[in-house]
Amino acid sequence: MNYSYWELKAWFTNIDFTIVGSGIVGLNCALQLKKTYPKATILILEKGMLPQGASTKNAGFACFGSLSELIDDLNTHTPEEVFDLVDKRWQGLQLLRTNLGDKNIDFQQHKGFELCEDEAFFEECISKKEEVNRLLKPIFNADVFSTSDNTFGFQKVHNTYITNNFEGQIDTGKMAAQLLYKVQQLGVKIVNGITVESFMENGTEVAVKSNQLTFKTKKIFFATNGFSKEILAENVQPARAQVLITKPIKNLPIKGTFHLDKGYYYFRNIDDRILFGGGRNLDFKTEETTNFGQTKRIQNELEKILKETILPKTPFEIANRWSGIMGVGNQKNAIVKQLSNNVFCGIRLGGMGVAIGSLVGKELAQLIDS
Repeated sequence: MNYSYWELKAWFTNIDFTIVGSGIVGLNCALQLKKTYPKATILILEKGMLPQGASTKNAGFACFGSLSELIDDLNTHTPEEVFDLVDKRWQGLQLLRTNLGDKNIDFQQHKGFELCEDEAFFEECISKKEEVNRLLKPIFNADVFSTSDNTFGFQKVHNTYITNNFEGQIDTGKMAAQLLYKVQQLGVKIVNGITVESFMENGTEVAVKSNQLTFKTKKIFFATNGFSKEILAENVQPARAQVLITKPIKNLPIKGTFHLDKGYYYFRNIDDRILFGGGRNLDFKTEETTNFGQTKRIQNELEKILKETILPKTPFEIANRWSGIMGVGNQKNAIVKQLSNNVFCGIRLGGMGVAIGSLVGKELAQLIDS
């Protein structure tokens, strides 16, 4: 298609900053750039009709790691690294709440609960509980993890939950809508349905080639997370997360956010429905993809756990199924760096986008000041 003089002039001329990706990182990057450079012309490019990765497809957990996840992390990271991971996630959550307001994202702190499937796993976690609490105390000034009874009657799990006293939940759709509203109020332009195919740096500017047109920008920021390998040579792999949600269930008492199997399964009550996702660990290789969709193997397992563990005595129907694409790697820390004079990236959020996305976006924008 040939674009008109007006279209090219209004949207693709004299661009100071181009951001690729309109998820939580990209939008927060735009907010910070506008704060620092209020007169700058900023363009956000999004290949989907809505944010394409996981920003509007996640479960809305305002979490920073279950006890078993953090114990696992201590096997592959130093205590200082795990402390820094949790500290950044907690900082990111506070920034998200400050930027958008609790009411606008329906933030609620109903705690998080880890369900243990057997006694040995439970005892292993409990044996490390005080060690992890001591490690995190400087961040929270209190014990993060405690225990509580199986008050919701889940089956095939230990009768004691491991409780995260600081975990919360949000409405992911409201979060994305509020971020988009704030960014557009500041005059940032967003173009949907456009895919960046390549870019070439020429001195003080970058030529950006897309599936629609080629244009120039002074600087470009990639907030492409799980899709980054398609255009950047960075250590990040796509990881698909499959999700389902039930139809409304009358008098559903479940309250809080719940983790199973080291966080590979997760569920919550939203609008009297069970939103349940996970199962990537059943087939890591197949789920290492940027293709949206579901597999019978994982969907069948989700329904099985739903029926046998979460809602053993409650009839339910599935209303909808979907998937999101995360960005993961062999390290849990995000990649926020300058790639060349005018090219930057904030990617590999490791399934913690709600927690760290606001902070990664802010740090990405601040790279040009450093």
